[in-house]
Amino acid sequence: MSDVVDVKAGIKNILDRIAIASQNRPKHFTKQVQLVAVSKTKPVEAIIKAYEAGQRHFGENYVQELQEKANSPLILEKCKDINWHFIGHLQGNKVNKIVKFPRLYMIETIDSVKLAESVNSAWQKHRLENDGKLKILIQVNTSGEENKSGIKPEELTELYQHMTEKCTALEVDGLMTIGEFGYDYLKGPNPDFVCLMECAARLPNTEKLELSFGMSDDFEKAIEMGSTIVRVGSSIFGFRPKKE
Repeated sequence: MSDVVDVKAGIKNILDRIAIASQNRPKHFTKQVQLVAVSKTKPVEAIIKAYEAGQRHFGENYVQELQEKANSPLILEKCKDINWHFIGHLQGNKVNKIVKFPRLYMIETIDSVKLAESVNSAWQKHRLENDGKLKILIQVNTSGEENKSGIKPEELTELYQHMTEKCTALEVDGLMTIGEFGYDYLKGPNPDFVCLMECAARLPNTEKLELSFGMSDDFEKAIEMGSTIVRVGSSIFGFRPKKE
């Protein structure tokens, strides 16, 4: 399928739409919006095409798939400045593996003290001296759905405080949410986006936080509400089959 998808045109289209949406947000949102191209299930060749179009930030959901791509000889050769975002649920037993991947830029899905401590000690052991602090987003479960990962909004401040004070190998850059799928915008603003913005407002240096929300079907609405990182996959790489 990827050979009939024009990845470079997809990147340009999304960047153009990001630029327009950025002009439509309130003036106090001044951070530049970062596009994370979600490349899960997509071949290395599609990632290289996106990289050649100027894209540098890529998101993967599964540790095993990220391991294969981050260590791919082709990507190591042709995409030297690639930045990998891990955007899936991170199991504790995979932490020591993921921190060793080349060009790991950010983990967007930390949602407990236990996981934060584990990533902190693993990064300290394997990477800190050479690579500096690892960028982290705290995942918030804004929709309250049991099948979604993320900390409860009311528990966020405690986790943020713990991480900023105790996890010295990590740089807590901001917040991330997935939110409810298929929200009907005829009802008004997305309550998950509203909730994440309210969570951000309770933290220090709110205006400096990275806020990762919005995907292929709603990233423009997300940007207008304050998102600084949007995770877009199918609009760039084409639709992907559901993982069994």
